[in-house]
Amino acid sequence: MFHNVLALHIIFIVTWFAGLFYMPRLFIYHIEANDKPDIEKQILQKQFKIMEKRLWYGITWPSMIITLILGPWLMLMNFTHYISQPYFILKLFFVAGLLFYHLRTHVIFLQLQNDVIKHSSMKMRVWNEIATVFLVAIVFLIVLKSNTDFVWALLGFIVFSAAIFLAVYLYKRSRKGEENKNAPN
Repeated sequence: MFHNVLALHIIFIVTWFAGLFYMPRLFIYHIEANDKPDIEKQILQKQFKIMEKRLWYGITWPSMIITLILGPWLMLMNFTHYISQPYFILKLFFVAGLLFYHLRTHVIFLQLQNDVIKHSSMKMRVWNEIATVFLVAIVFLIVLKSNTDFVWALLGFIVFSAAIFLAVYLYKRSRKGEENKNAPN
């Protein structure tokens, strides 16, 4: 029974993260469509709203809910083992952070559905990478499980996070350079 629940838990974690990875990407396109001519803007934003709504309510929310049902179920199957493991307690903090990220993404989703644009596409590019940081942290914690390995994983995690944010920064710089190069004199 444990392995069946574990398999389902992993499947729904994957689909939850798929939604969390793709939703901010749609937000980027939705926000950038705001700079298009009116007719193009209306068509694109209408389509992005449909895509966002289907992804969010059809995949991401149900996957999160099922993940949050199966996770505690797994934990209860061997509660004394899991609750005594420092790596597992830390993993729960990262999961709480991921839940906060999900709920904050929901706020952005609702804003865009109501034609309220409060964030730049660049901010959404950074936001898009935060889910990756959570994924890496949670997977390393679950796979490594030992404190010694975790110290090395934490250092790797910090370097990985810095590399992601550096890549976003460099992308922003190169994009500004392209815009300046293509701007009429």
